[in-house]
Amino acid sequence: MTTGTTASDSGTAPRAGVVGLGMIGGGVAVSLARRGRIPTVYDVRPGISDSLEGVPEQVPTLAEVARGSDVVLVAVLDADQARAVLTGEDGLLSAAHPGLVVALLSTVALEEVRELAALCAAAGVDFLDAGVTGGTAAAQNGLTVLVGGPDDVVERARPVLDDFAKRVVHCGELGTGMTMKLARNALTYSVWAAVRESALIATAGGISLPRLLEVVSDTDGGAAPLTLLQVHAAGITVPEERVASADLLAQKDLAAVQEFAASAGIEVPIVDAARPHMRAVYSGELPSAARPA
Repeated sequence: MTTGTTASDSGTAPRAGVVGLGMIGGGVAVSLARRGRIPTVYDVRPGISDSLEGVPEQVPTLAEVARGSDVVLVAVLDADQARAVLTGEDGLLSAAHPGLVVALLSTVALEEVRELAALCAAAGVDFLDAGVTGGTAAAQNGLTVLVGGPDDVVERARPVLDDFAKRVVHCGELGTGMTMKLARNALTYSVWAAVRESALIATAGGISLPRLLEVVSDTDGGAAPLTLLQVHAAGITVPEERVASADLLAQKDLAAVQEFAASAGIEVPIVDAARPHMRAVYSGELPSAARPA
């Protein structure tokens, strides 16, 4: 944690910086400007800020972003780019100052979060992992920010986060924001893949996609994707006989899907992966290593 006078200590509003002016970073800069918190911005591509409403001309170096900011929001593609932003020539850490917070909006692996946080700590800079969702609404103050880091650092950064976000969720210690983002991504991509597999099965049987959409939209009911999560999150224990009955039904139904897929010459990897685990799906059972402490 940094020492010295911070914006919060002095009673001044924290200054914001944005690095990376793509869909996320550019939208964040526009949203900050809309709220009157004009950010210092940088992108490797010259002139990108010219098309962003209310956003000033970008500064020529990352060091200038650090000098002009108390909270720098980094929205780059991956961990390699984030590392270069921090440690490259005239990078953010070259102009580190007391109270500086770097918040990483990019999605990276947890080990990379820890590595980047360590680089910041060595320079006396605080670090937050702050994955975002709702990217298409970034320029309309529509992002949800999933933050991991110490309470005091989150609170120092919160005025800036609040100014561009729809919602800020402090998930816990360093890394928990990214873990939440990874969990959400796993659900999103898996559901998309499962929907594609459903469409493949339907079309193989001569059913049109509009008709499939009509049926699944009208008959979702208790099969909605979040139903079981809602049950388990509420601490409700599903009786063993109900789990056994539901698993028996799932095994029958998914076996029928596999048999049809084999006859139609199509692959159903989502069904193949899900079928052996349906008992755990219904019971909410987690491996001991995955249970919260």
